[in-house]
Amino acid sequence: MKEYLRTAAQVYQEAALIPQPSLCCVQQAPIYLPGLVIPPIMEQMNYGCGTTVHLEDLAQGQRVLYIGVGGGLEALKFAYFSREPGAVLAVDPVGEMRERARENLQFAAGVNAWFRPEFVDIVDGDALALPVPDHSVDLVAQNCLFNIFEPEDLLVALQEVRRVLKPQGRLVLSDPISTRPIPTHLQSDERLRAMCLSGCLTLEDYLEVIIQAGFGQVDIRARRPYRMLDRSRYGLEADLLLESIELVAYNVPVPEDGACVFTGRTAIYTGAEEYFDDQAGHIIPVNIPTAVCDKTATKFASLGHPNLVITAPTYHYSGGGCC
Repeated sequence: MKEYLRTAAQVYQEAALIPQPSLCCVQQAPIYLPGLVIPPIMEQMNYGCGTTVHLEDLAQGQRVLYIGVGGGLEALKFAYFSREPGAVLAVDPVGEMRERARENLQFAAGVNAWFRPEFVDIVDGDALALPVPDHSVDLVAQNCLFNIFEPEDLLVALQEVRRVLKPQGRLVLSDPISTRPIPTHLQSDERLRAMCLSGCLTLEDYLEVIIQAGFGQVDIRARRPYRMLDRSRYGLEADLLLESIELVAYNVPVPEDGACVFTGRTAIYTGAEEYFDDQAGHIIPVNIPTAVCDKTATKFASLGHPNLVITAPTYHYSGGGCC
């Protein structure tokens, strides 16, 4: 095991034994679903920076793989929708965290009449070598874990996700990103990296690795402030803002002209016709903002068309676009 991963394991061993509510989490409203009771210990061990549970990803009969079980909170939420033995598989390399998650889920069974612990199968597993057969799961989720990896290991982790996903399957993730590259002296601080503060990439670099791993479409669902690395504490020339990103990457081939990345941009046609047709599969109704991926937005902008307006990214997109 690489030394920085050994340090990360130690950090999360400590977090399993003594809950650390301030580790990794961001302020967000709790999820309320009929009959779902979240044990307080799970909230305290919510070592994430957003959420990976989105209704648009969930369907009956799915098999879900959760990488890095933490306190079991999101595994419980996925089980709420599946309610079948073994439908949710959670892997974690830290034995103490696996044991604590099992205890938390056992407690959850006592306060949720619908839940049984066998709905979630927790196993020893490493994101860099998932103990899962090829093309065997419908959805993979990870929350505030992949940012810990150095870039070459991040690529391996993403390739492993693609290996286990069925065609058309989804990777749903929440991770910190950096608004500018992290300085080397912070990247090399193994404990800061383990605490999700110094290993994150810029959004552009993160997307590049996701696409390099073979994901042909990526939707950005949310982007919000996460942490500030201030200049005095971290030895920086200027304060450095970290953000939390939520996205879904689809296991579809990368098109010849590049992946489709949706960041909330739209195209609006204002001409005399009922619609604009680019003769390449994109039809934009008159006066109606229509979601387009960044690739298509760039192509449209290059046309210099007087009746095409291209809006800026909102970094919020939940489907229904051009591709």
